[in-house]
Amino acid sequence: MTLNPAEIKMQIEKLEERISSLRGVFDPAAKRERLKELEKELVKEGFWDRKDAKEVLRERARLEDLLASWEKLEQEFEDTRVLFELGVEEDDEETLKEVKARLKNLEKTIEEEEVKLFLSGPHDASNAIVTIHAGAGGTEAQDWVEMLLRMYLRWAEKKGFKTRIIDILPGEEAGIKSVTFMVEGPYAYGHLKAESGIHRLVRISPFDASGRRHTSFASVSVIPEIEEDIQIEIRPEDLKIETMRASGHGGQHVNKTESAVRITHLPTGIVVQCQNERSQHRNKAIAMAILKARLYELERRKKEEERQKLYGEKKEIAWGSQIRSYVLQPYRLIKDHRTGVEVGNVEAVLDGDIDGFIRAYHLQKADSLEVQNREAVS
Repeated sequence: MTLNPAEIKMQIEKLEERISSLRGVFDPAAKRERLKELEKELVKEGFWDRKDAKEVLRERARLEDLLASWEKLEQEFEDTRVLFELGVEEDDEETLKEVKARLKNLEKTIEEEEVKLFLSGPHDASNAIVTIHAGAGGTEAQDWVEMLLRMYLRWAEKKGFKTRIIDILPGEEAGIKSVTFMVEGPYAYGHLKAESGIHRLVRISPFDASGRRHTSFASVSVIPEIEEDIQIEIRPEDLKIETMRASGHGGQHVNKTESAVRITHLPTGIVVQCQNERSQHRNKAIAMAILKARLYELERRKKEEERQKLYGEKKEIAWGSQIRSYVLQPYRLIKDHRTGVEVGNVEAVLDGDIDGFIRAYHLQKADSLEVQNREAVS
């Protein structure tokens, strides 16, 4: 099939409009100016004695990352436009095909940059700690947890993020009762916080000999990994620390020594456990880091609920109030109930293609915040 240069030119013009619009919001000139100010702060005498030294370093790193991504986007767009002009001039079909492929990648990059603009929360750039729990339904729900775990691990792999399982409790027959894992990479938490909530699966159960349709639920909780310099008071007397042998598949060392650690925070009832490291000391350190993050998240949610009361929009995350439904039978459709986004290619989503849902969530949150800000001003 012969490519139409006029259609490709129209695609380029549309992308140029999106980049121009994005530039107005992103304001690279202002970010470069802010970066210069931070660089001046770094060389001032006594900078490393300041309490906010790490915060300044984090802001600098974030600005450098944003500007590097932006400059790469603009350069790739300019290279693609030049390549298009060359392809038209030489009437080269192969060059125009390459331009089409580049434009598709550019569109995806622009969408990623748009999401980055919304990830300006205090911990959005942090690593993410994700926990998935099976709901009622026994083996069927536990299999759903394993499917969700694979979905998120595949998503992270495609993003170039590192993952590691912190704690896992296998099901008796199949699947996973609960799992906690870390996703390490820039803005991992900012992206994945869109996944917190109840996920519902409808399908013909492979564990039902009668071939009946089953509905399963799993809860997903996402919290940021908290930096060491953030102060969260944890008193030793408020902790109940237990050691035990690790459960599940872990090799001879894991199963024969009491390397697993469970910590209960008595005032809040929060329980964290880590068993996947060989060292009890290492498991305890990771469990304490997760406890610190969950206590921080608890306080953040309390403040968020107080703020939402001002607008009469307090929303309860509870069993049955699913954020997304994955229907495999009698039809095939995945729908996000918060944004209305629907995807028919369920295989792609379950293989980690969830960026469309994440982007729509952040766009909606940004619109909601803008409305609240306007109401507050008026």
